[in-house]
Amino acid sequence: MQYNKIKPKKIYEEVAEAIHTMISSGELQPGDKLDSVQQLAENFQVGRSAIREALTALRAIGLIEIRQGEGTYVKQFESEQISFPLSTAILMNAQDTAHLLEVRKILEAGTVFSAAKKRTEHQLQTIKEALEEMKSASGDEELGEKADLQFHMAIAESSHNPLLISLMNHVSGLMGETMKETRRLWLYSKQTTTDRLYEEHHAIYEAIKDQDAEEARRVMLSHIENVEMILHKYIDQAKN
Repeated sequence: MQYNKIKPKKIYEEVAEAIHTMISSGELQPGDKLDSVQQLAENFQVGRSAIREALTALRAIGLIEIRQGEGTYVKQFESEQISFPLSTAILMNAQDTAHLLEVRKILEAGTVFSAAKKRTEHQLQTIKEALEEMKSASGDEELGEKADLQFHMAIAESSHNPLLISLMNHVSGLMGETMKETRRLWLYSKQTTTDRLYEEHHAIYEAIKDQDAEEARRVMLSHIENVEMILHKYIDQAKN
């Protein structure tokens, strides 16, 4: 029998678990406001990026809510809101990632269709900024991953549909984690490059800019299907 090596926990996972423990123990109560990202980073003695990733994971499972311009608060516990455990975003395997990509394909095709019709010039600029950051992040995997997620979340905001935005926020923690893996698989694939990854996102941006909803949906589906194709090749290779 072969055993896989145990991977050490990432810093943000440890931070998320520490905050989770504070909430479950009652040290942090529903309605309590968390310290700022800067303060949390200083208290845990980690980088701000680790704090942001930890908060994203906690938000994804419904333990906290991030109120724009106000801060981060502990949510009232409601068991039906906790639809997957904290470890889900950490322990997802290739098959789980494939399932999430299927969800993304269904969700984001509709979201980008709506965004192309309803986006404002300000929102278009936000999407463009994420795209430009993605391009300038060539060679910096962490920055590229963040820009990638920001790009997709900016599109969700442009839909002006609170339910779509809520659904995208709900899976954003999982998206952030799986984007890391799918981007790495993408970049390690002999058929793909960072340039092609950027070009696919640029095509999505152009369709939104032109307010061509059908084209936006087509290129978004094409992009996610290309990621799916590479992932399936990886799964097949792992089986052999």
